[in-house]
This record gives sequence, C-alpha cells and structure tokens, in this order.
Amino acid sequence: LQIFLGALAFSFFAKGFSGSYMKSMSSQIERRFEISSSIFGIIDGSFEIGNLMVMVLVSYLGPRVHRPKIIAVGCLIMSVGAFLSVMPQFLMGRYNYERITVSVDNSSTSVSACSPVSSEGLPVTDATETPSTMINVGCEKTTNSYLWLFVLVGNLLRGIGEAPIMPLGVSYIDDFSKEENSAFYIGLVRSSGMFGPTLGFLLGSFCASLWVDIGVVDTDAISINPKDTRWVGAWWLGLLICGTVNFIASLPFWFLPYSLPKEGENENLKISHLMPKQLFSVFSRVYSIYLSIADFLPALRKLFGNSIFVVFIFLTILQYNSLVGMITYETKFMEQQFNVSVAKAIFLIGVILLPITILGMFLGGFLIKKFKLHITEMAKFACVTFIVAYLLNLLYFTCSCEVLQVAGLTAPYSGMKHLSSSKHIYMASCNAECSCKVDQWDPVCGDNGITYMTACFAGCKSSSGTGRNMVFHNCSCVEGQRLGPGNSSAVLGQCQRESCTKAFPYFLALQTACAFILALGGTPTYMIMFR
Repeated sequence: LQIFLGALAFSFFAKGFSGSYMKSMSSQIERRFEISSSIFGIIDGSFEIGNLMVMVLVSYLGPRVHRPKIIAVGCLIMSVGAFLSVMPQFLMGRYNYERITVSVDNSSTSVSACSPVSSEGLPVTDATETPSTMINVGCEKTTNSYLWLFVLVGNLLRGIGEAPIMPLGVSYIDDFSKEENSAFYIGLVRSSGMFGPTLGFLLGSFCASLWVDIGVVDTDAISINPKDTRWVGAWWLGLLICGTVNFIASLPFWFLPYSLPKEGENENLKISHLMPKQLFSVFSRVYSIYLSIADFLPALRKLFGNSIFVVFIFLTILQYNSLVGMITYETKFMEQQFNVSVAKAIFLIGVILLPITILGMFLGGFLIKKFKLHITEMAKFACVTFIVAYLLNLLYFTCSCEVLQVAGLTAPYSGMKHLSSSKHIYMASCNAECSCKVDQWDPVCGDNGITYMTACFAGCKSSSGTGRNMVFHNCSCVEGQRLGPGNSSAVLGQCQRESCTKAFPYFLALQTACAFILALGGTPTYMIMFR
C-alpha cells in the first residue's frame, strides 16, 4: 500500500504539474499560432471535454477493473498528449515577429526607419490615405496557424488520461487501508499533488523567458524583450518535460496487483481476501464489467433524480467556470493591463497565489476539525466565504489604469490625451514622407512619453545600437510633440504607464486575498460532496 501511495502522490504531482504549465502558456501559444483568445479557450476547454468523456464511466466501474493498470494507461495517455502538442514546433518554420523595414546608409553605420520609398518599390503614400486603401502585406494567415489542432488533440488526450487517476486512486486507498487512516492517506496524496501546480508555473515562468527558437537562432540578435507583446517563449520545451514526467509516473502502476490485503489484517484474512480475486476467471470478470456498464444508465438517472445533488452540481459548474477562466487568461490580463512580462506574471502566480491557496485549503480543513462542524455548518461556512470573496471581487474595478497613449490610435499627433473625433489619424505631416505600413506593430517609446506604432510613424531618421539596445534619433514626430527638453529620440518598446505600475501591487494583494478566502471555503465544499 505504501508503494501505491507514493506512486499515486507522484501521479497527482504530474497531472498538476502539466496542467498548470499548459495554463501558463496561453499567451505564448496564441502568438505562436496567430490565433485569438477564443480559439485558445477551445484548446484549453478540450482538456475538460476529454476528462468528461470518460470520468463518469471510469468512476462508476471503480473496483471492477484493474485500477493500478488503468491509472498507468491514463498517465501514459497524458504523456502522449503532451508529446503530441509539441509536434507543431518541429513542423513550423522559425517564428517571425515582423521587424520594421529599415534602409541602410552606406556612408554611416546608422539605419533609417523613415524611408521615402518602401521596400517593395512603391511610391510614397499620401498622408491622408486610410488603411483600407493601402496594400496589406502579411495579413494573410499561413497554413502553419492550423497546426494548433495538434495542441487541441494533445490537450484532449491529457484530459482523457487524467480522468481515472483521482477516482480510481482514492477508491483503491479507501478499499485497502484502515478506515481511520483512509482520510489521512487521501489528504497526504492530495497535499503532495499541490506542489505540482507551483512547480508547473515556475517552469512556465522560466520557459516564457526563453526565446521560442532557442538553440536555432542567435538570441542576441533579437530586438524585442519578454515585455514585448510579440515575444513568444519556449512553450514547447516545458511540454517535453511534462510528457517525460507523466511517462515516469505511469511506470510503478504496471507492477502493482489488482488488489491488496486490507491494512492491519492477519495472515489468514489476507489469504481469504486474496483467494477470490486469484480464482476469478477472466471470463467472469469481463461479464461482471458488462453487467456494470448495463446498470450504468439507470444508476445515473437515479443520481440526477436527487434535487440536492443537481443543485450542488450546478453551483460547482458556476464556480469552476469563473475559476478556470481566471486562471487561463490571468497572465495575459497582467501583461496587457499592467505591462508585466508573461514570465513575471507566471512567476508571481506560482510563488504567491498557489501557496496562499494551499494554505487556505489546509486552514479550512483545520477549522472543520477544530470546531467539529457538521454538514449544515460546513455549508454555512462555505456560503459565507464565497459571499465575502464575491464582494472583494468588486474592488477589482478600482484597479484600473490609463489607456496606453499611441499616436494615431488613442492619442493625436498633437500630443493631446484624447482624440477629438472618432476617426483615427494614422499619419501626420511629420511622417508624411515616410512609407509607413499600418499593418505592422513594432512600438517605440518617444522621449515625450507617447508610444508610436513603429519608428517609421515616429519619423525617426537615424539610429544607433543593435538588437534590443537600438535607439532611434532625429524623430520628427517626437520633436513636434515634445513638451519639455529632450533629444527627439525613441527606444524600442511601449512607454510605461505610471498609474498601471502603481495599481499592480494593489491588484496582486486583492487577488491573493480572494484566492485565500475561496480556498478557505473549498475544503468544506469538498467534504459536503462526499457526505
């Protein structure tokens, strides 16, 4: 039994490890495959779909099947799913984040973002020309973008593989351990599994800080940093590690028996307990499984006839609906709203939010034991915690920050904060002679505090430095908008927003408090489900 406990604890760790890592890579996968957040939502939801496809049936069959081997098969399927998700990285070409076109002056070492003739040899466009009349280059989707289907199928397999681990593992422990030790063993296994999500997010933070084509391209030549919205981390590297961990988790279960002697029984009882299992023919076992499947639908109909159970399921769906959505898009929200790199956002979730959640779960269980709460008292306790968490969520509206000021998009070239009309002016007299493309986003921050779509739109005539250290000079649009002293220069990246920087610690503290209170009520909710 101790071997099974160790193997099950590691499998819980493995599934939490791979699941949290996949959640942390949402932004990276979106950018790599050029898909929308809604498409990634489908990819992420495929895990739950796969889980739901087999969860109920596997839970119902329970002791009628060889549980250790079914768990081993599940871990193996999870491993295959992780490896399948990595395939697109080796089938697609190198990631191109579409740097701006620059012209080189042979008489100097500088480059100019503002060129009177475009790289395609087209004449300079008029300053009033709208995007609909300009040639859209690079807007077409490539066939590589549909390779995200590999990730979807891989995630679906991960969901199918994870389904038998918890129900079969918990029932196996409950069947062959002492009644007084069963809850302790299950709690120990679940606690061990909580380290998986923490390490998964830490691995996600590390991989997000690495360039997607690491080992293939010269990373020193890359001109963007992890804070850039076009940065794509090595999302595939972590999935290789997750697949390997899941494969290792499957190995011990292949060597565990169909049944074990009941913990604490003497030798005679052990023999009597094992003999029926050993003499049970293969035909009889298959026939027993067939009868169990035949009784599955009537049992399911009876279960859903219980009104209390149906209400509980409905409330659980609502709770997990918001929780899963928040975890999936949390890193992207931090990046877009507070200008935090994805790697840093994932790291903060792994080292702050998850440990606080674990602490809340333990404290919730301690309070139940300390005050000997009955089922009605546990329901009231959970209800109070959820109401408090909901009220705290309303404070998120106070953690807002100003809109990023982008010349021609959210701010006019005159330097005013807001546009006077709904029609955006993409170009102005300061960059009218530049053949700028409106379908490119390579932001630069002028020393006037305003962001420009590209250095071309800033009217920059020269530059110094290479890669991420490149600085553009003689920027005519920056010079025209500068309110104070400066040198009309611009650097790569978006301008920082002070209000967002100040609001981020409050947002993180509020999120930590909400996570703790929700976890506090999670333990009594879990106990209500069993009782």
